[in-house]
Amino acid sequence: MKRTLLAVLVCSLVTLTAAAQGGDAGAMKGKMLTAANGARLGQVFRVNADGSVEMIIGGKLVSIPAATLSSADGKLSTSLSKNEVLALR
Repeated sequence: MKRTLLAVLVCSLVTLTAAAQGGDAGAMKGKMLTAANGARLGQVFRVNADGSVEMIIGGKLVSIPAATLSSADGKLSTSLSKNEVLALR
């Protein structure tokens, strides 16, 4: 019984940790983020608990909403254009 409970707790912790590191979009610190128009925006500085990511662009911290993020073939992208991301600063 104790082993089963421990296994459940460990699995829950792993799941929560994975969700905090980017959830479904596959966002993780250091991963390159590209804009909808294919422009490279830069590396992810931080992944927030809600799945949004933060980047440093032009010396300023910019938060990209989780709803705009997606991952395909291991590449992280946002549905925002580079200009829209720059407007978030």
